[in-house]
Amino acid sequence: MKFPILLPNIFNYPFTYESDLKLKIGDYVIVPFGKSKILGVVWDEFEQNNKKSFKTKKILKKLKISALKKDTIKFLNWFSQYNLIPKGLALKLVLLSNNGIEKIKSEKYDDYKTKIKKQSFELSVEQLKSLKTMNKFNNKFRVHVLQGTTGSGKTFVYFEALKSIIKKGFQGLILLPEIGLTGQFEQKFVEYFGFNPAVWHSGISKKKKEIIWNGISNGKIQVIIGARSSLFLPFKKLGMIIVDEEHDQSFKQDEGITYNARDMAIARASFENIPINLITAVPSVETYENIKKGKYGLSRLNQRYKNASLPNYEIINLNNSKIEKQSWLSNEIITKVNSHLEKKDQVLFFLNRRGFSPNVLCNKCYTSFSCPNCSINLVYHKNKGSLLCHYCGYKSHLKRDCSKEGNCEFIFSGPGVERISDEVKRKFPGKKIEIFSSDTMNKKDSMDKLDKIIKNETNILVGTQLISKGFHFPSLNCIVVVDIDLSSQGHDLRGAEKNLHLYHQLSGRAGRTGKPATVYFQTYNYDTKMIDDITNKNPNIFLDRELEIRKKNKLPPFQRFISLILTGENEHKLETEALGFKNFIETKIVGTVLGPVNAPIFRLKKKFRVRLLIRGIKSMKVQKSIAKIIPNYKFASGIKLSVDVDPINFN
Repeated sequence: MKFPILLPNIFNYPFTYESDLKLKIGDYVIVPFGKSKILGVVWDEFEQNNKKSFKTKKILKKLKISALKKDTIKFLNWFSQYNLIPKGLALKLVLLSNNGIEKIKSEKYDDYKTKIKKQSFELSVEQLKSLKTMNKFNNKFRVHVLQGTTGSGKTFVYFEALKSIIKKGFQGLILLPEIGLTGQFEQKFVEYFGFNPAVWHSGISKKKKEIIWNGISNGKIQVIIGARSSLFLPFKKLGMIIVDEEHDQSFKQDEGITYNARDMAIARASFENIPINLITAVPSVETYENIKKGKYGLSRLNQRYKNASLPNYEIINLNNSKIEKQSWLSNEIITKVNSHLEKKDQVLFFLNRRGFSPNVLCNKCYTSFSCPNCSINLVYHKNKGSLLCHYCGYKSHLKRDCSKEGNCEFIFSGPGVERISDEVKRKFPGKKIEIFSSDTMNKKDSMDKLDKIIKNETNILVGTQLISKGFHFPSLNCIVVVDIDLSSQGHDLRGAEKNLHLYHQLSGRAGRTGKPATVYFQTYNYDTKMIDDITNKNPNIFLDRELEIRKKNKLPPFQRFISLILTGENEHKLETEALGFKNFIETKIVGTVLGPVNAPIFRLKKKFRVRLLIRGIKSMKVQKSIAKIIPNYKFASGIKLSVDVDPINFN
């Protein structure tokens, strides 16, 4: 008998094999492919329109793994079509290094045994009301948004919703936007439920991943807390998906296979016919539009947990406040921070820039140090004693021969968190200070650092946007935004929305246990309207206005954007190819083709980059027309095309 077998590779169709084995859709099998043996899955349809005659090879064996569910296969087919990637690469996301895991000793699952403890948490009247609304249609697909001010106890509400699903024997998936959040979140989960969830992200060991993958496949593990990739695990009986911080743009996978994990989670829930809950303090523009249209349900938490009040806001006008030379902290802010420290408040200085300085140049020859592989400046990291490229990882020593004479004399232009930290150490001697960024908090000792911050053993934090993402610091009652003007620059169509989410989340770290808290904004800008907008207690005012602007200008979520990025090592050849490609596709695609233009970061990892943008109606017709035409175009050697559906960044 013949079977269609999908292989985890670049092909968009299954291969036909034959076997006397009793096989069904979703079974994992080993098949010969070329000179090697490879794992594949029995797919739901044969390759279409194959007119070639070929000799059918035999399936070698069936693996003892629970079959991939038909609903999951349908989701992967749709995922492939929506994101314009081959079906084989969609399957690859499900597998572990192109493998399935057969046998795991049963005692390996002991750490994840589901035994829910008796609850000691009491939900408020407002939380119970939200829970009731959330639980209305838990027996089928629906999207529900739980919107709550930061610190309002949203987590406890969806934990309760998940508890009823677990008790019925179903599995639950909680998606988080950052790896760095999983440690503290896991502790909160264990405290609430009394058992260990399985944690899934790129930092988990291979051995642990094998246990979890098999446990999810056979139903022995019930709860996964994970980053984007956990969405593709082969769940046996998935009953609920929760996307925490749904607005967070880290859910967008930008490298390799591009997709938005939040949107794909909604699609998977739809194919599995299960409920999905989106959790946020301020919804994304797309989610807000779906709430307004009635596509998504909504419940709100307006009160902070135990009635803690939201922080106050103060603007420090740097035109009127004295700042010393080579300093970024005004005398006024130093005075205010000292008064907070006297009250034993923890303080955060916020600047969304890693490293010491984003620009380094020589005082004698005026050379600016840029990356040899990318068209961007190298960032000086003082703690590492080196210049780094944040895009390709290029690393260089600071010492340089000057074209004038001797060695270069360096000028550091602009601050990063390391530079602010140095200034904070000078201004607040004797205080315990910690830098909180991806450079410092993705290491083995990061849990110890978090513990000291929570216990208020760390007096002052200097942090990037990582600190805004769901952490709970009980003593943090003073936040200083070092320079809000930096984050309001640029030409990103989502820039205003990003700032709204960033500063709402950031201010939500302060005053969580009831003490008065203040967020201070240092700015040179006389027009403080932007600060008023992003700190307004009713973010819907901003979102309504943003939707009006987007609708008027035919921007997402009212139109579909698809980026086509061409890369190549030869600049002239790339630009010629981009024009030829545009001429070939523009009359055959359902949509308007804009460009080609040089990408804002024109050279990245030694490759030049040119972008085209397709804008069209929100329909799969756009993707189908692209999928139909692109295979007919033969790119010149050395030119590569990558596709980004619903792009978030336009670098």
